[in-house]
Formats: sequence, structure tokens, C-alpha cells
Amino acid sequence: MDFKEYQNKAKKTAAYPNIGKNIIYPTLGLVGEAGEVANKVKKILRDDKGIITKEKREDIKKELGDVLWYISQMAGELKFSLEDIAKANIEKLSSRFKKDKIHGSGDNR
Repeated sequence: MDFKEYQNKAKKTAAYPNIGKNIIYPTLGLVGEAGEVANKVKKILRDDKGIITKEKREDIKKELGDVLWYISQMAGELKFSLEDIAKANIEKLSSRFKKDKIHGSGDNR
């Protein structure tokens, strides 16, 4: 599946208020799901001595899917395609890498 197909299919599963004019809902969902990913990793460190079992790996995969869904919805709310976002990100990272600015902080390195 490519980004375009995913984004189209994901949009069909969206059910929240004011779809197409509501960036707040997917923003809050993204933060919540990213927190769930982090919490699962935290518990692997705390409870499993950092060992990622097949089951835990699959649990994280599901949460990452939820993160992707919310990113897709945010992109749609902003009239971006996931493909355009991915392309712009690679261009930004490639530019930083060429300038040896991949490390550090700040958006415009």
C-alpha cells in the first residue's frame, strides 16, 4: 500500500466532529497515541528489562498504526498528502545531512 491509498482508506474510517474543518481532534489524538507508544516502550524497560517480545512488538505496531492514522487525518485537515509530507521531510533531512547539521536543534538548520 502506498501513502495515497492509505490516506484515502483511512479517511473513510474517520468519525469525528466537523471533519474537514477540525484540526484539534486529530492533533489531540496524535498526541494521545504517541503517548501510548511511549508508555508501551517504558513498560518494556521497567517490566521486561528492555527485552521486546513478539507480543509487545505487535502491540507497538498497532499503536504506531494509530499514530499513522492521526497523522493522515491531520494532513487531510491541512490539505496535505502524506506523500508530499514524506517528500518534504526527506528533502529537509537530506539538506541537513549535506550541511552536516543533522544533529543539533532548531527547525531551520
